[in-house]
Amino acid sequence: MVKFSLALIDDEPSIREGIPVALSPEYDVRTYGTAEEALEAIRSSPPDLILLDIGLPGMNGIEALARIKELRPEALVIMITAYEDVATVVSAMKLGAYDYVLKPIVMDGLRLTIRNALETIRLRKEIRLLQEHYLDDNLPCFIAASNEIQETMSFIARAARSPDAPILILGETGTGKELIAQAIHYRSPNFKGPFHTLNCAAIPRELIESELFGYEKGAFSGAEPLGKRGLIEEAADGTLFLDEVGDLSLQAQAKLLRFLENGEFYRVGSTRKRHIRTRIVSATNKDLEEMMEEGSFRHDLYFRLGVVTVYVPSLNERREDILPLAEHFLALYGTKYGKKFTGLTKEVREALQGHHWVGNVRELKNLVERGVIMGEGPELMLGDLGMNRALRNGGAGECTGSNSPSPLPDNPAIPPGGVDLMRLVREYEARYIKAALTCADGNESRAARLLGMNHCTFRYQRKKMLETGAGQQETAEIPEITEKRTPR
Repeated sequence: MVKFSLALIDDEPSIREGIPVALSPEYDVRTYGTAEEALEAIRSSPPDLILLDIGLPGMNGIEALARIKELRPEALVIMITAYEDVATVVSAMKLGAYDYVLKPIVMDGLRLTIRNALETIRLRKEIRLLQEHYLDDNLPCFIAASNEIQETMSFIARAARSPDAPILILGETGTGKELIAQAIHYRSPNFKGPFHTLNCAAIPRELIESELFGYEKGAFSGAEPLGKRGLIEEAADGTLFLDEVGDLSLQAQAKLLRFLENGEFYRVGSTRKRHIRTRIVSATNKDLEEMMEEGSFRHDLYFRLGVVTVYVPSLNERREDILPLAEHFLALYGTKYGKKFTGLTKEVREALQGHHWVGNVRELKNLVERGVIMGEGPELMLGDLGMNRALRNGGAGECTGSNSPSPLPDNPAIPPGGVDLMRLVREYEARYIKAALTCADGNESRAARLLGMNHCTFRYQRKKMLETGAGQQETAEIPEITEKRTPR
C-alpha cells in the first residue's frame, strides 16, 4: 500500500525526530530544518501534505507559505505555532493554510488534523478523475491538434477555477459554445452542483423573466398553482448557461445585472428578496458591441457578463482539426448505426479540407452522420455525403477586380532555404481582409459576409492581424471603417 508523503519543516530537532517516529507506520515523513531547504525539495518532489512551523529562522513560516502557494497553489499546508498568535494564524489562513496546530503538539490532535487534510486531498483527486472522465466522454468537438483550440481549452481551465466569476463565450454558430460552458462547469469547484441551460432566443420575451427568476402563485394567467422556481434557483451552487444572451429584453437584462452584482433577485409577483450563489456563463454569436451602440444591450451588463471572455475559434480558423473530427464522428456514428467504416477516401479528405464551414463543427458532425446513414462502406465516399458540388466549390465568396488576391498556386515552389508557412498564411489572410473591405467600401459587416464570417469573427481576425503585424504593406492600405449604424 502506497503511503501518503508528508514534509515536516521545523527548526526544533526534537520535533523533527519525534513526529516521524510517531507517524512513520502510516506516513512517509521527510524533515527539513529551514524553509529554504524545504522549498528546493518541494519544487522537485512535492509531498502530499506539508507541516510548516511559523517561527523558523531565516525565511519564516508565513513567507514560506506564500512561496509554497506560488509553487503549488493546490498544496495543503498545516501551520505549527508555539502559541496561539491570532494575528499570525489569520495571516496564514488568508494565504491559504489548511489548518494549524499548537505546540506542544498533541499527537492525537495532529493525527486527526492530518487525516482530515488527506481526506480533502483524496476527494480532490477523485473529483479530478471524474472531471477528466466526463470531459473525455463529452467533449468530442475538442479532440483537436490545432494550437487555436488548445490555447482556448488551456484558457478555459484557468478561468474555471473561480466558482462564481461570470464568463462570456463568443463565437460563431456551431462552434460548440455549450460544450465550452460544460467544460467550465465540470472543471470548476462547482463540479458537484447542477448545470442548467436556458436558450434565451427560444423563450418568448414576456416569459423569459419567469424562466430565469421563477414566479409566485397567481403571478399571471396560466401560472402553476403553487408557483415555480426559476433556473437561477435550480442551478444554485452550480452553473447556469445562458445561450444567446443577446436576445434578452432590456427589462430582463436589468434584473440579471442586479443578480450578478449582489446575488439578489425577486421571483415574478413576489416582494421577498432572495439570495442565491450561481455562476452565470453566457454565450452569443451576436455582436454585443454593435447592440450596445444601438441601445439594445446594456453596457453595464456586457462588462459584468464578460469578467472573463472566451473566444471559440471557428472550424475555418482551425483547419488542422477537420480530419481528426471527421474520423471521430465517423467512428461515433458507425457504432450508433451498426456500420463499420475503415476511414475516409482521399477524395473525401480533400473535399472536407477544402470546404468553407459556415456551420462549423455542427455542420461537419451532421454531414458525417448523413454519410454514415447513406453509405455502405468500407470507406466513406464523397457521394455518401450528398454535397459533391458544395464541397468542391466551398469558399468564402469572391469579389472580382484589381483588388482581389491572386489565386493560390496549384504547385507552389519551395526554395532551397524553405518557407515560413505561417507567415505566408497570415500575409494571405491580410490580403483577403483588405480585398473584402475594399469591395465593401469599408463596411465591416459586408466585408465579413464576403468572407463567410460573422461580424464578431471578422473583427477578431482583423485585430489579430494588426497586432501581429501580418501583411503590414497590405494592411496599410486597408480603408478606414466607414460603416454607420443607426438605431433600429
